[in-house]
Amino acid sequence: MFVGHYSVAFAAKSEKNKIPLWVLFIAVQFLDYIWATLVLLGIEKLRVIKGFTAGSMLDSYFHPYSHSLIAAVVWSCVGAFVYKTVCSRVRYPCIRSAALIVGLAVFSHWILDLVAHPRDLAIYDNTLKVGFGLWNYRNPEFALEIALLGIGMVFYLAQNIMPTIRKGAVITFGVALTIVQIGDTYVPRNRENRESAAN
Repeated sequence: MFVGHYSVAFAAKSEKNKIPLWVLFIAVQFLDYIWATLVLLGIEKLRVIKGFTAGSMLDSYFHPYSHSLIAAVVWSCVGAFVYKTVCSRVRYPCIRSAALIVGLAVFSHWILDLVAHPRDLAIYDNTLKVGFGLWNYRNPEFALEIALLGIGMVFYLAQNIMPTIRKGAVITFGVALTIVQIGDTYVPRNRENRESAAN
């Protein structure tokens, strides 16, 4: 799952909660930021395997600290706590449920990954791995990503008052994300098998 994650950010943003859209963008990809950092540090493990799935060649076979269910819950709580603390420190207007929304946005990453990933998402540590495996079906997975993005953007445009030029910018950004997803899904890559340099 890639651009589908952004659907949650778009749908969660409203005039009422006043959460900046960029904060929600970070929240929905926060687990992947943690994952990328830990892979670079050699703590979590990744290998590129030819034909691993139809939609991805990445076999993230050890990522319990960023993508296990327990870790996702912990990082979601961290995200909510940090947002609430920062808003309090800088006196940014923050409704009572805003921190909860940010935390749920972080956790949504794991839920959507559960749909797309093969059985590589651990419940705890590196055990009891789950995943529905939609990455094994390239066209349906692509369709779901774009459908989620479209639905999220519809919610965003309906819930937020903005000038026409900003609406156009949002739609343009959505088109750009769609193009990126097309490239990620359908453009051929170098298919040599290799371990992550951090391994």
